[in-house]
Amino acid sequence: MKFSKLSQLFLVSSIGLLVATLLTACQLVTIDYLFVANSAGSGTSSDGQIQTYAVDSQSGALRTAGAPVSSGGVNPVALAVSPTYNSLYVANHTDGSVVHFEVAYTGQLTKKDSVSLGTSPVALAVNAAGTYLYVVSGTTTATLTEYALSTSTGAIGAITAQQTLTLPAYPNDTLVPTGITVLANNNAAYVTAYDQSAYNPGGTTTSNANPGWLFGYVVGSGGSLTPTVASPYKAGVKPSAVASDPTNRFVYVTDFASNQLVGFGIQSGSILSFLINGPFKTGNQPTSVAIDPRGKYMYVSNELDSSVSAYVIDLATGTPASAVNATGSSGSSTDTQPVNLAIDPALGRFVYTANFLGNSISGFQLDPNTGTIKATQSTPYPTGFQPTALVMVPHGNHSLQSVTP
Repeated sequence: MKFSKLSQLFLVSSIGLLVATLLTACQLVTIDYLFVANSAGSGTSSDGQIQTYAVDSQSGALRTAGAPVSSGGVNPVALAVSPTYNSLYVANHTDGSVVHFEVAYTGQLTKKDSVSLGTSPVALAVNAAGTYLYVVSGTTTATLTEYALSTSTGAIGAITAQQTLTLPAYPNDTLVPTGITVLANNNAAYVTAYDQSAYNPGGTTTSNANPGWLFGYVVGSGGSLTPTVASPYKAGVKPSAVASDPTNRFVYVTDFASNQLVGFGIQSGSILSFLINGPFKTGNQPTSVAIDPRGKYMYVSNELDSSVSAYVIDLATGTPASAVNATGSSGSSTDTQPVNLAIDPALGRFVYTANFLGNSISGFQLDPNTGTIKATQSTPYPTGFQPTALVMVPHGNHSLQSVTP
């Protein structure tokens, strides 16, 4: 059978198009970059390390994206990103520094500036407007410090407000801060802490105060911080992490000692009230909590169980109910000792944990219809030594997931 030159050209073009299509379909398409903080880097430097991974849009699998960089300090424990995703902030616990990195489109990090607190930071948050960086610090005196941020470059500016966390009835008690969340509407910040004078396993207790607390602050004009009415609020025994939903209606606190999730409703004036049907059961020793970008699902990492618990949030009441997998399980296994958890902001389809003793990241695919999760391809993914925190930024031209109640 013979073909005319025109037919031959058409056939070759069609075959070429088919091959190109197949090759494109097989390519890994990055939807997010994931950054993980490791307690120590390679070589002789005592600095911590930040590693970058690319997230595949189809499978959620991770692959390394560039060489690791120094965290700019010793023992990084917390990460935060700007709302424009072009700035990354790292809290280094041992030397008391917070370092600002510029995030390139390729995921490459470039150190830009830093501040020294003179105390040990434990948690970070950036408000949705990108105007303030909140740093929670202290081992003997718990402090919330607010820094001004450049909305164009993300540079860390001057301190605009500062609050010392104390219990009015027990002003001499030692409070240990553990986490922070800032409302999506920028109106308030909430900080978790436990009273070491009242909760000190293996040590001496010198106070009969409630051990776990959640401090609330209204963010006013110029960044002023004013305690909300009735703050601080009782929050279990040893609150370990805190998250707020994207609709500014609910706040959730993990209680490490009681294996529970404590829920609060946000009232007028950013005042909190307990969700009357709580607290809610978690796995053993919950360490981190995150809410998906749509505000429908919540995930908790459990340190002792090496697992992630999944919940469906009732958008009307804020009540979390366990999202049960087809296997009958309400949790999924991770590598050893997950201490931090993040959800991808691009599709809201993947969940990852930083596993401190496993020296790894565990990945899960999120079912957007049920909230259940299953392991991603080739999980867990190796990291540097003892990862402590992770955060994600979207990559590419796509919209982000969100929910409007």
